Amino acid sequence: MKPIYIFRHQEYEGPGFFQQMLHKHKIPYEIYFIDQGEAVPETNAVTEGSCSALVFMGGPMSVNDNLLWIEKELQLIRAAVDADMPVLGHCLGGQLIAKALGADVFANDSKEIGWLPVETLDNEQSRDWLGSLPPQFDAFHWHGETFSIPPGATHILKSEHCAHQAFVINNTLAMQCHIEMTGDMVRQWAEFYNDELVEGVPSIQSALTMESRLVERIEQLQNIAEKVYERWLRPLLSA
Repeated sequence: MKPIYIFRHQEYEGPGFFQQMLHKHKIPYEIYFIDQGEAVPETNAVTEGSCSALVFMGGPMSVNDNLLWIEKELQLIRAAVDADMPVLGHCLGGQLIAKALGADVFANDSKEIGWLPVETLDNEQSRDWLGSLPPQFDAFHWHGETFSIPPGATHILKSEHCAHQAFVINNTLAMQCHIEMTGDMVRQWAEFYNDELVEGVPSIQSALTMESRLVERIEQLQNIAEKVYERWLRPLLSA
């Protein structure tokens, strides 16, 4: 199997639990450290079959920022979707997919930070991708922007403070929330992004709140994430 290309945009926002899933299934991967200045591959990596799938992680920047690598990643996403290659995006990664496919990315009405519930939608694609999950579960969040749903995609997940939490189109899954979290990542983000933890906003938790019952919460989230990732990996595992 050709490797999965993973794009990291910030030091603390790596593939986390998703990387553990790849090890479990013995799937090769390569991480592109965009935060360290590593170049985005050209689109021929997709068209000539150098990789089997693309995965985009989070980051504090906006997809609307004037950064050269953003346009390169958008081009890569379009090429992969056109080739029906699996593509996966977490938070910023989901916004990159949305923008690449013609949707808008804009400021959400309020930031979502911490453990907040998400709800599955009742449609065929949601049942296919999320049918094994509870209709509502807690996911981890850290974002101030959100996306609209691109043409041809299906909306599958929502939350109280952010209507569009995930969409799918063929073998592509874009998520606003974070299901890749580990306990270490939660603690790192709470420290590194501490200036965003303002009090008095219902959709923003304190570091103390988001780190309480952390072992239990991470276990529950990873049980959810395992099912989502295995659904996304299905075309690769069955090849």
